[in-house]
Amino acid sequence: MATYKKDQLLGSSDYYKVHEEAKRYTLRDNGFVESKNGSFQYERTLSLHTQNKSIPKLKIVVSKGIDELKLSAVTSNGLKKVDLYKSDQLKEEREFAEGIIKSLVDAKVLEKV
Repeated sequence: MATYKKDQLLGSSDYYKVHEEAKRYTLRDNGFVESKNGSFQYERTLSLHTQNKSIPKLKIVVSKGIDELKLSAVTSNGLKKVDLYKSDQLKEEREFAEGIIKSLVDAKVLEKV
């Protein structure tokens, strides 16, 4: 998966980048898992109701060098991107994703550009 210096959720106007103070332990402390290739991945279902299989997921990938990222909301199986901003039908999921991103900004993992 390609990573970028700054990225946004599909449909959003807010761009984010990896915070300059972010370190490997910062990512792990905030729920990121280090993959075999050295990148860090974060994946969360955008609802408290985990029984529902149609709920989209938030996926964040941070590069091995901790300087680039990929930010996306995807279907529950991870195959298609989802536009959380397209309609009010996904309002709850959009707010959930924004809350997760805000907590990562507060923890100095991400930085709003």
